[in-house]
Amino acid sequence: MLRRSAYAAAAALLCAVLAAPGGAAAAPSAAPSAPSARPTGWATAGPGTTGGAGAAPDSVHVVRTRAELRDALAGHGDPTAPKVIRVRGHLDGNEADDGRLLGAQDYAPGWDLRRYMDCFGPDGTAWSDDRYAWCKRMRTLRVTGSNAQKQQIQLTVPSNTTILGTGRDAALLGVYLTVNTGRNIVIRNLRFEAPADHFPSWDPGDGASGAWNARFDSLSIVTGRNIWIDHCAFSDGRYPTSRAAVGFHGKRVEHHDGLLDMEDGTDFVTVSSSRFSDHEKTLLIGSGDGKGDRDRGHLRITFHHNLFSDTAQRSPRVRFGQVHTYNNYFRGSTDAPDYPMRGQALGGSSYFLGAGLESKIVSEYDVFTHTGPGASPDITVATFHGNQFSATGATYNGRRVDVNRIARAKFEAEAARARAEADSSGTEPPEWALRTFTTDTGWTPADVYRYRPQRSAGAVIRTVLRESGPTLTIGRSR
Repeated sequence: MLRRSAYAAAAALLCAVLAAPGGAAAAPSAAPSAPSARPTGWATAGPGTTGGAGAAPDSVHVVRTRAELRDALAGHGDPTAPKVIRVRGHLDGNEADDGRLLGAQDYAPGWDLRRYMDCFGPDGTAWSDDRYAWCKRMRTLRVTGSNAQKQQIQLTVPSNTTILGTGRDAALLGVYLTVNTGRNIVIRNLRFEAPADHFPSWDPGDGASGAWNARFDSLSIVTGRNIWIDHCAFSDGRYPTSRAAVGFHGKRVEHHDGLLDMEDGTDFVTVSSSRFSDHEKTLLIGSGDGKGDRDRGHLRITFHHNLFSDTAQRSPRVRFGQVHTYNNYFRGSTDAPDYPMRGQALGGSSYFLGAGLESKIVSEYDVFTHTGPGASPDITVATFHGNQFSATGATYNGRRVDVNRIARAKFEAEAARARAEADSSGTEPPEWALRTFTTDTGWTPADVYRYRPQRSAGAVIRTVLRESGPTLTIGRSR
C-alpha cells in the first residue's frame, strides 16, 4: 500500500519550502545543500517552477517500490493536483507488483538476441524472414517484447509534481521516466541508472556500417515546460556498453539510449548540480533537423554546475534551442576503459558540446579536462550544421582555450564539404551550408535571468565535485 508521510506539519513545511519563488538567481558559491535552494536559469521564466508546492498533506507521499511510485504519480485520480513524492532506497523499473524482477524471457518468452542477429546474415547487411526458420518469430518477439518492457518500466510525471530522493541512496534503476506535456515539475536528489533495453534493434543503414539502437532513456521530456532537474546523477551504472555482447563488425550491442532527452517544443528547463557519467548518447535537445516547426522558439534550457564525466558524446547536442551552459565541468580520456573519448582529430566521434542546426549555444566559464594519448581541445565542441555559437572564459587542461575558433573551423569545414558534394552532383547546396559562422547567437542570458558565474576554473571544479549529484540533506521520513 502507498505510504504517506505521517507528519502533516513536516509536509506543510516541505511544501512551504518548495513554494519559494524562483525568479531570483542563487549565487553559485551559495551552499546548495539546503532544500530551500531555488532554480537559476530558464526554469525561472514564465510562471516559474515550483513543482508540487502547495500540496495537501495527503498528497505528500513516501515510496519505496515502482508500484508505489506509479500510484503516487496518479495523484488519487487527479494527476495534475500538486504532489510531493519522496523516494526511499532503490526502485527497480523491472519490478512486478508481486516483487519479482522481470527479464527478457518474462517480456518475450523465446527471445534470443543471437538468433535475431543471425537473420541479418554474417555481415549484418540485410534482414530476411526466410534466412532461418526462426526469423519471423524473432522479428515478432523483438517488437512485442519491447512493447511489454516499455509498458512495465515507463512512468509518466504529470504537471505540478516534485520528486525528491530522500538520503543519498535514493535511486531509480531501469525506470523509463517520461514527461509528456507536463508542466511545473521538479526532480531532485535522485540517482538514475539507465534502462537496459532487452530488445535493441540493428539497423544496417544507420551510418557507414550499421548501428544498434535502443529505445529507452532514463528521463525523456516531450513538450514539457518549466522543469527543474537538480542534484541528480545519471549513468549506465551496472551495465556499461563495454560489457555488452559483441555484435556485427566488432561493435558492442547497445542496450542504452539517452540519459536525458528533451524535444518537441520542451521549454524553460534548468539542469543544475547534476552528474552525467559513463554513457554514449548522453543528452539530446531537439530530435531532428526536420522538427523546426515544433522546436523553433522553444528548447530554452540552462545547464550549470554539472559534471560530465566520460560522456562519449552529446553533453549536450542541441538543435534549434537557446541553450546556456555555464560553470560545468567536462572531463574524459582517450583511453578510458569503458567510454574512451576520441574526437575527430583522432578519427573518433566523441565531443562535449554539439552545435546542431539553428542552435544558439552560449557557453560561459565551462571547464574541460581531457587526458590520454592524442588528447586535444578538438574534443570541446563539434558542429552539426550549427553556425551560431559563443564561448567565453573556457579552459582546457588548466589553460584558456578559444572554443569559438574550434567551432568556426569545424562548421566551415562541414559547410565546404556540403557545397562541394552539391557541386559535384549538380544540385543546390543545403541552406545551412551557405551561412556564415558567427558568435552572435541573437540572445544574451543576462537579459533573461540573473546569475553569477564563477570565473575561476579551479573554483568551478571544486564546486562541481563537492556539490553535484544527490548530495542534498532532505531528511528522512517514516
